[in-house]
Amino acid sequence: MGKIVLVTGVARRLGGRFVRRIQRDPEVDRVVAVDAIPPEHHLGGADFVRADIRQPAIAKVLAEHSVDTVVHMDVTGTALGSGSRASVKETNVIGTMQLLGACQKSPTVKRLVVKSSTNVYGSAPRDPAVFTETTPPKSLPSGGFAKDAVEVEGYVRGFARRRPDVAVCVLRFANILGPSADSPLAEYLSLPVLPTVFGYDPRLQFVHEDDVIDVLRLASHEPRRGTLNSGTFNIAGDGVLLLSQCSRRLGRPTVPVLLPAVTWVGSALRTLGMTDFSPEQIRLLTHGRVVATGQMRETLGFQPKYTTAETFADFVRSRGAGLLPPEVVAAAVDRIAALPLPGGGHLSTKSAN
Repeated sequence: MGKIVLVTGVARRLGGRFVRRIQRDPEVDRVVAVDAIPPEHHLGGADFVRADIRQPAIAKVLAEHSVDTVVHMDVTGTALGSGSRASVKETNVIGTMQLLGACQKSPTVKRLVVKSSTNVYGSAPRDPAVFTETTPPKSLPSGGFAKDAVEVEGYVRGFARRRPDVAVCVLRFANILGPSADSPLAEYLSLPVLPTVFGYDPRLQFVHEDDVIDVLRLASHEPRRGTLNSGTFNIAGDGVLLLSQCSRRLGRPTVPVLLPAVTWVGSALRTLGMTDFSPEQIRLLTHGRVVATGQMRETLGFQPKYTTAETFADFVRSRGAGLLPPEVVAAAVDRIAALPLPGGGHLSTKSAN
């Protein structure tokens, strides 16, 4: 009998893609796809179960289907549909607690894969040039998705201690990009004009959504000879890009903003409905973040198909490269520059000074 894989977060496009891919593996007998809302995309031959992982009923789903492998993809920084930040946090943290509690009681679960993020390292001015999996952050994230990811990983470590017989793999993904990426950073990079922090040009890493699917699939199976797919691994494409390089390759102009005004600009952008310009994203766009991926290759045995630059190039192709029509750029710049600053004045005059 083949593996029975349960996947959470299948209403999102990335979760749906993974479900469709994993069920084609000859080692997999059945895929149980779980989410609180029905997905708009098809799930192939998977069994969809409408269940909220924040509720104890998820334990019944594991038991009824005799699940042996759990791939937890419902850890995310963006709301789905009309969901709020509070509901996202509940799903990330409370949902993970309930799911791990159910896995702990299940005698059939033998493998757990958790989608995490390099956001757990935070972004600070005195950060090391490169984070390894064992590098502690200079300052723990104080809020948002980064804090959720830190809490999620804490609960996963506790589960691993209580169930040493279960192979646990935590994948810390760099910024995920691709044609269907729907992350806050993808929204930011899709703006007609990119607000940047004056005097900073952060280093960024990306991982292609195709590589995300492939490494999740690898981690959900038995390890190949000479590899070990349990533990914590940074996942990113080779190389880095500066934010200035990203803006040029996108063909989008930037508007440098003095650091004290960045938080206000983020609030203004959210009011205009343009993007989720959260404090954690502001820190990333100020100080950047780079992680080492040696363990991904040497221990996990995974080699991404896309480098950071190739990932970004594919994202650019999907969003349209080159300068936008002048009237669109001018309107966006005027819209932001004309907004009043706290204490009087306008962004345009502040930047000119």
